[in-house]
Amino acid sequence: MSKEFAPRVSKRMRKTIDLTDKLGEEFFKESDHKLLQGAKLDEIFLAEIDVKEQVRTKFNDGSIKELAKNIKANGLIQPLVLHRNKYGNLTLVCGERRYRAMSSINMERCPVFILEDKSEQELMAIQFSENSSREALHYIDKADGILNYQRATKASERKITAALGISKSEVHRSLMIAKMPAKLKGAAKEFDIEKYVLLEFTALDTSPVKKKIEKSILGGEITKRAQLKRIIRAGGVIAAGKKIKSPVLPKGLTANAFLKVMDQKTKDMKLDKKTKDMLKNLLDETREIVEL
Repeated sequence: MSKEFAPRVSKRMRKTIDLTDKLGEEFFKESDHKLLQGAKLDEIFLAEIDVKEQVRTKFNDGSIKELAKNIKANGLIQPLVLHRNKYGNLTLVCGERRYRAMSSINMERCPVFILEDKSEQELMAIQFSENSSREALHYIDKADGILNYQRATKASERKITAALGISKSEVHRSLMIAKMPAKLKGAAKEFDIEKYVLLEFTALDTSPVKKKIEKSILGGEITKRAQLKRIIRAGGVIAAGKKIKSPVLPKGLTANAFLKVMDQKTKDMKLDKKTKDMLKNLLDETREIVEL
């Protein structure tokens, strides 16, 4: 007896399932595409989840309370992402803010995506990408995450750029920050110090003035790049091996005005994404030079 098949249906007549109706469109906008590769949607008890050290180490209590209130009213729209190891243990990969918020209102069960058979470096890349896309990740946490990824994978800066989807210059600066003394990084998070304060401070020649500046940074007295520049000028400190030259521009055209024009021109041009990203990185680098 021959096997019977269902009649062929044209593409226009086929029904599709749109998961965004169930999970929320923002989840797909913000999450890395790697998150759902091979993941299984399930519902489990919060008590079953093992929470280890995450990329994010600084949490806003007010933000978590607001999130908990929203979850209590509307439920969890964006599932947690877990990884099941060979022993069957479930470890949190993405969603510690959501986990903390649900724990604060004593939720027992929640929807989750469960990943299996992922390597440590794949999980680190997924975690880094997901954390970076949500509530602003502090640059210190981001830097430490990149350094941890490099140590775990032995990857070059070029390979880190490809794996994590960030510019090579950002990878380089982040690795510099991550290797700075813990007391400087702690002050940066406590007093919300701009990252360029740390980068420019560490480039200074060793001197009594530098020690005085360090004390001011650790005490939260210097938090902005402009403040550091004024003190450097007043103290006669010059960055090690760095000669600052003012960019030469046509008469009557300021550097910032030129960059604004270039930004607009880039947006108006019909270019592929790769070319646009390259131009954006070039403009960002130029802007940093102009601001020195």
